[in-house]
Amino acid sequence: MNARFIVSVVVLFVLSMGLGFLIHATLLSDHYAQLPNLYRSMEDSEQYFGYMIAGHVLIAIGLTWIYRMGHEAGKSWLAQGARFGVAVALLTTIPMYLIYYAVQNAPQELMIGQIMYDTPAMIVLGIVTAFINK
Repeated sequence: MNARFIVSVVVLFVLSMGLGFLIHATLLSDHYAQLPNLYRSMEDSEQYFGYMIAGHVLIAIGLTWIYRMGHEAGKSWLAQGARFGVAVALLTTIPMYLIYYAVQNAPQELMIGQIMYDTPAMIVLGIVTAFINK
């Protein structure tokens, strides 16, 4: 692990937290508020904020680690980053929300919104990962 790895993790953590807030606490907040038996209120979730931080730290570490292990030297970092973001979204983001929809009593509009917003966010994270680790 070197300084670039640490910088990548810190930047991706901040970006992941920011995008997560934008998407889930802003754009989709009305959907979550309609499901008080399924999702915590903003006030109640404050006591669990450490878990949120841990989750985003793990996202940042995982993205950095996996990208650094598999990127191809001499190829476009932008194309590799976008491809990486799409691959991660196909592996994690999209299936996760499809599975949540299958087992939770939540409206389809919420699942569609989660996928529509979080997939481009993951692509942005992939591109930033590639930019930092080029």
